[in-house]
Amino acid sequence: MAAEKTERLLNLLIMLLIQRRYIAKDRVRALLYPDSSDEAFERMFERDKDDLRSLGVPIEVGQLDAYFDDEPGYRVRSDELQLPDIELSADEAQVIGLASKVWEHARLAEATTGAVRKLTAAGVPIDVGALDLVAPRLNADEPAFDVFWEAVRERRVVEFAYRRPGGEPALRRLQPWGVVRYSGRWYVVGHDLDRDDERVFRLSRVEGEAQAVGEAAAYDVPAGVDIREVARRLVPAPPATVVTLLLRAGTGHSLRRAGELRETGVVGPDGADEWDRVVLDRGGPDVVSAVLAHGADAVLESPPELRSEVVARLRSLVGEPSP
Repeated sequence: MAAEKTERLLNLLIMLLIQRRYIAKDRVRALLYPDSSDEAFERMFERDKDDLRSLGVPIEVGQLDAYFDDEPGYRVRSDELQLPDIELSADEAQVIGLASKVWEHARLAEATTGAVRKLTAAGVPIDVGALDLVAPRLNADEPAFDVFWEAVRERRVVEFAYRRPGGEPALRRLQPWGVVRYSGRWYVVGHDLDRDDERVFRLSRVEGEAQAVGEAAAYDVPAGVDIREVARRLVPAPPATVVTLLLRAGTGHSLRRAGELRETGVVGPDGADEWDRVVLDRGGPDVVSAVLAHGADAVLESPPELRSEVVARLRSLVGEPSP
């Protein structure tokens, strides 16, 4: 059931994102909720919209016809997602939300294809290019990601073995409030039942299979809790890393805003002297994703460990083994 809901949320996001116009509620129902009763549809549709908005997805409501006071329609404007998708800081990862977090999972990639197919078959004018905004800039390849993500949606307790640096794995029980990207890594934030306090766990340190236990809706997330703020407060700040980039002239504006221009007219990897050297005083793992998001317009020069990570990610994308 949790997987079905996650697929439905992704389908709804994509459907609203690729619209050229507002889409009517009855059309959404026919394509995504065809077997639901009137009452069930209203309940699920309202809840699904709230869930997407809680992830930072800006759902816009407007009239289908400017000359008639008819039923309102819905859409997600691609330009409102475009800039945060490029930044890829911890805060903006939350804005990108659902699609970036789970895009690379096979069953949800299939759901994406299904959503586009349904709209095309129904004769709905779409803009598939808008999907570039939620391409897989972020990777959710930790094996435990699915379990925690779905447990957050269902509000179920998760049991898992967790290894701290230098220690042995210990069983933990958590009421997860949310999953968040911070400092280039995925964390789950929630209430630790054994410590009776809020805690943050890095997903890469979960060993074995995490398991959701007990009934759904077993707890309530505290009102007003900000999981990004909790992560910033409880996760040790990573050491500052000076990062040097080459950016093609006229590109990489988000990276330029975060850094300092040091040199212009630099000869780039293509042999042209149309590149600028930009230095970021506080770079980190997320810089790798940001550089990759700019494609051939950005090159990470240093430090060597982050440059190696860029190379490894590029090799992985084209199916080449790392040296």
